[in-house]
Amino acid sequence: TVRMENKSPTTALEKWGFPLQELYRLAFTFYKQNSGKAIHLSYEDNLKLIAFKQQAQLGPFNSKDAPALGVLDVIGRDRQQHWQLLGDITREQAQEGFIDLLDTMCSAFRPYIEAVRQNRDANLKDELRRMELEKETRERREREQQQLLEEGYKEELQRRQLQDALNKQTYQQFKLYAEKQFPGNPEQQAVLIHQLQREHYHQYMQQLHLQQQQQQQSHPTTQPNSNHNEQQQQMQDSEKFPQQELQSSSINNNSSSNCSPGSVNLATAMEGLQLNEQQQQQEEQQQQQHEVEEYDDYVMIRPAKIWTRPDIEQFKTEVSAGDGDGVITIGHGDTVTVRVPTNLNGKCIFWEFATDNYDIGFGIYFEWAKPITNEVTVHVSDSDEDEDCVDEDYLSTTEDLESGSLSHDRSVQAAAAAAQNAAAVAAASASKAPISIIVPIYRRECYNEVYVGSHSYPGEGVYLLKFDNSYSIWRSKTLYYRVYYER
Repeated sequence: TVRMENKSPTTALEKWGFPLQELYRLAFTFYKQNSGKAIHLSYEDNLKLIAFKQQAQLGPFNSKDAPALGVLDVIGRDRQQHWQLLGDITREQAQEGFIDLLDTMCSAFRPYIEAVRQNRDANLKDELRRMELEKETRERREREQQQLLEEGYKEELQRRQLQDALNKQTYQQFKLYAEKQFPGNPEQQAVLIHQLQREHYHQYMQQLHLQQQQQQQSHPTTQPNSNHNEQQQQMQDSEKFPQQELQSSSINNNSSSNCSPGSVNLATAMEGLQLNEQQQQQEEQQQQQHEVEEYDDYVMIRPAKIWTRPDIEQFKTEVSAGDGDGVITIGHGDTVTVRVPTNLNGKCIFWEFATDNYDIGFGIYFEWAKPITNEVTVHVSDSDEDEDCVDEDYLSTTEDLESGSLSHDRSVQAAAAAAQNAAAVAAASASKAPISIIVPIYRRECYNEVYVGSHSYPGEGVYLLKFDNSYSIWRSKTLYYRVYYER
């Protein structure tokens, strides 16, 4: 008979360091792989191990379920007898008996199990260490990302607060200017106000950046306590934006992209802005009152209607077939002004124009003066004579090879003229008739299609059709145009 030691699965688990099921699988695998090699057991010991294996796998022996044996099947009969000797022990006890018997008969079994356990523990420790490192790395990245998000949000919030404060200061002034440029057109007015405010913000931030660079170069050891007075001076300078800052805004348009607003201390800028808010409001009220007085001198005029049509070749042929007055060669750097007086029998002016191969700047102004002649006249002038009529958006979009460095210089004049338009007209009214802008000068791609437009007479005066080639430093343009009125 096989004598079972009174050991529970818990004892085996504590003794071997494995769950009983796992330990039994390791023992059975070791027995199968090494039987007849590292393990040399007697016939009787093999019968005992096989009996434990059958009991653990199938439970107690049952003669009804046992397969029939042959007369000469001695081994099968011996195996059934040893299986019957195990009686009604549980499967867990049979697994434990297999483990203990194998340990007793084979001295190499215990070191094998110990090696497996150590390898398992080492792998488990490595896995736990790897998981811990991954967790730490993930948490560190999350903290860094959260910190970046918080810093970016804080910087963006400061930037928006500063921009909102600047927009609040300049809104009324820019609104009056936009109403003069696009009377009766709220959409165009809103677009122009937005452009001016954005340019104002970038110019202000760039000015702060340049001043900080100059301070660092001239006073490397400047103490922080001096920043207060410096910021006050910076804000006083920035408050002169419509008269002074815009003069350099177009020049620094490209360089401002290299000067990120984020590189300037936004909190310091906000502090300087708030310190001068009261003074700025007083100046704004005075400026607003002054501009309202100037604005009252103008008559509200309707916007012009402009459209295009594709029959450009036919149009050029018709104009060329005339007396030749409708074909003009505009030299590089020149501006041609076609003066068209209002007709007593007319109520609306129409115009059509196109060019060969290249674009041309075009705008329409109205001179509030009684015409001295009914004839259409053409005047050619260089860029300096017409600089007060140049629109800032027209030149800000002409940075190309054709313009060269000329557009860079002209942008200063254009920005100054745009910001000081009301003052310039008022000053000029002492020596010549006032002029209203109907269509600002923009470059038109009139070499692909015919540009056509009309405008209802606002009163008695002279229409000034401006064909501007002042931005070109080497190309002359051939212009085809036709002007007539409707009764």
